[in-house]
Amino acid sequence: MIVYDKQVLQNEALVGETDTLYKGGFISKDQKKFIEKELPVLKTQNNILVRIGFFLLGSMLYGSICGMVSLFGINSEHIYFQICFYIFAAIGFCGSELLGKQHFHAHGLDDAFILGTILNVGCAIGITTEGYELVIAFFVAVISLFMFLRYLHVLSMLVFCLAVTAFLFFGMFEFGDIGKAILPFTAMIFAGVFYFLTKKLINDLKENYYYNGLLLANSFCLVLFYLSCNYLVVRELSAELLGVEVKPGTDIPFAFFFYGFTFIVPIVYLVQALKTKDRIMLWMSFLTIAFSIYTIRFYHSVLPIEVALTLGGVVLFAIAYFSIKKLKEKESGLTFKPDRINHSDSLLNAEALVVASTFGMKPEVKTVSPMEFGDGGFSGGGAGESF
Repeated sequence: MIVYDKQVLQNEALVGETDTLYKGGFISKDQKKFIEKELPVLKTQNNILVRIGFFLLGSMLYGSICGMVSLFGINSEHIYFQICFYIFAAIGFCGSELLGKQHFHAHGLDDAFILGTILNVGCAIGITTEGYELVIAFFVAVISLFMFLRYLHVLSMLVFCLAVTAFLFFGMFEFGDIGKAILPFTAMIFAGVFYFLTKKLINDLKENYYYNGLLLANSFCLVLFYLSCNYLVVRELSAELLGVEVKPGTDIPFAFFFYGFTFIVPIVYLVQALKTKDRIMLWMSFLTIAFSIYTIRFYHSVLPIEVALTLGGVVLFAIAYFSIKKLKEKESGLTFKPDRINHSDSLLNAEALVVASTFGMKPEVKTVSPMEFGDGGFSGGGAGESF
């Protein structure tokens, strides 16, 4: 299913581990360069600005090819318009396949062709179905999942998550006002089930090729779960979809549940993140706490904005100060001390020896001794003839 050579993917993982060992001080710069030279890897662009530049270049190339093809079919007018996006999608798939065979991955050029293919499939289905959103979301989800599985394209997984969510929403719209009314609860259940499913897939993953994409989907579920029953989101969507007008002294149905959900879920995220040492969930908890505070201030302005910001800064400073004071002396678990891998001289020689033995590198050993040997008449380092 994967277009890339499995050995090259394994080399990519080894080079990543080598970079980690180098940053931790376990191997030298020369050893790192030697390993990277000996192991062929994918053509990846880590600089985000350069990657964006290649993406724009690839988009121009993709557009030029599609424009050249359009010159031959433009005389067909309406018939060509019905099928042109299918042709463009096929061109994008061929380009993605060609770049994949040449080991381009997360480079920018491949991004342009992969995302262009997904976009053209969505446009083609939209023209064929006359803008039927449910079918468009379904086919976009299918093609984006295929692109992720085939090319290990993480952005395609993000498109898949958005398309599946859109498919769920448009599917609930098909049931009329009842479907719109129970949409928050449906989205909450869907996000919870999808979260545990992706978590299980990550835990059972034998090869790490799909790890980043599954981790992205897992994190997306956390966001969707919180937003599905956030009070602000539910209230505004109720006004938009159902035309619910909240008059003074009234509130939306199940308002207490949505208020409680808005504040309980961030706390659950925070506790679970500290318990499992999940950094992504920890950052997610901070963001959801901030959005929960914004939700309340959006409808209830208790204090002037300058006073609220000042008090919020004081509270955050106090939390940070006492957290650092409590954690700075801890040696294990949650601690304020730097990671030991960054400055670990005790395992430096052992790790370097393992790497050198594995790749046939000869470590330089220099022996310095205050005692001079020599003057022996035979092959040993014995004494000379003088007393």
